[in-house]
Amino acid sequence: MRSATVSSLLSLPFLASAWLPGEHKQIVSRDGIDLFNRSSLYEHGLTKRSPGLPEIGDQVKVRGVNLGSHFIVENWMASTVFSGFGCKSDSEFDCVSSLNDQGKADSDFQGHWQSWVGADDFKKMSSLGLNTVRIPVGYWFLESIVDSSEHFPRGGEKYLDQAVQWAKDAGLYVIIELHGAPGAQATDAFTGQVNPSPGFFDNYNYDRACKWLEWMTDKIHSNPSYSTTGMIGLVNEPVRIGDSKYPNAQSQTDSMRRDYYPKAWTTIRNKEDSLNVAKDQQVHIQMMDKKWGSGDPNEFLPDQSFWHAAYDDHQYVKYTDAEVSHQGYIDFSCADDRSGNWPTIVGEWSLSVNSDVEHNSDWDPNNEANKDFYRKWFAAQIMAYERGQAIGWTFWSWSTSGLNDPRWDYQMGVDAGIILSNLDEAYTIGAC
Repeated sequence: MRSATVSSLLSLPFLASAWLPGEHKQIVSRDGIDLFNRSSLYEHGLTKRSPGLPEIGDQVKVRGVNLGSHFIVENWMASTVFSGFGCKSDSEFDCVSSLNDQGKADSDFQGHWQSWVGADDFKKMSSLGLNTVRIPVGYWFLESIVDSSEHFPRGGEKYLDQAVQWAKDAGLYVIIELHGAPGAQATDAFTGQVNPSPGFFDNYNYDRACKWLEWMTDKIHSNPSYSTTGMIGLVNEPVRIGDSKYPNAQSQTDSMRRDYYPKAWTTIRNKEDSLNVAKDQQVHIQMMDKKWGSGDPNEFLPDQSFWHAAYDDHQYVKYTDAEVSHQGYIDFSCADDRSGNWPTIVGEWSLSVNSDVEHNSDWDPNNEANKDFYRKWFAAQIMAYERGQAIGWTFWSWSTSGLNDPRWDYQMGVDAGIILSNLDEAYTIGAC
């Protein structure tokens, strides 16, 4: 339900032409469906009116999924991909290095990019009431900025263009974010490489990241396939202040906010100016919300109106202090306040539970006795991520391979009956 606070913010002059779908710019699929308009969804039979649905207006919030492990493979959620290549690795860098054959690596990954998703996946997203796809991408897709000592697959650009085109055809809003930054912004495989320490936080790698952002901005405004792409994420999940893994996090995050964010912001806007992009057609520039723990991203931004700024908030309840019980999880999410920076999209979340209990029978998502819990918890999270300063969400992730857990796999979750196929039912099934 849209709050009065959000409604008043939307009326502010500097936000009046914001490139957010549905609010100010319509996105219509090749079949003529506006996935951000509830009446259009009813008309085309993509969702049903739920008896007792509260008045939440005709405008649909951002409701989407991530293309996890499509362009940055993570072994924990796509183990069959790397095993199919013949590499026993956690990250793409290590996989390519272990193959010791760049040609084979390129061929293997291109086969993966051709098969992980297809046009029908994006049509299926829209048929389930989703309207947005978040696409994680590594810096190595711009091959000119990859150093000779860095080992990544090549040839990915055309597959990225293809995926974005499929999303456009389905009427989906697209968020593209720099998930794997040069040098790695953390020591986890989601960056594409498992470095002993984060190497992103210096001017050399900031410059390389900005070249990637400039390249992506040019694509968005020059390539018709990208006409429904309206947001660029500057960096995914950088180190957090206070995390014991990162003793230099304070200075690293200070550098990121002081040096990288303003440079990245200016790079994108300068490229748009050079392309004569009208102000109301500029992309949203997304940074990690201050709740992430890397400081306030607005602190050093050059444009104090923060024109077309957006924020990325990740909330994995399994890693919080929520009471580890069915009702405890539901209560936690019902009360969850994602207020921070505005506008925020909860860009990553799932139905995965505390690791100590996730394999217990009374948490098994395939056990019929637990499905009502998971449906209600899914609903509670949706409602939390669609209210206040949170303008919607993208679930992690659309598909997995080898993991066989519907709590991480949207399609499996729908098939298992723990993810709602009619998303508006979240407001009527009595979760909160």
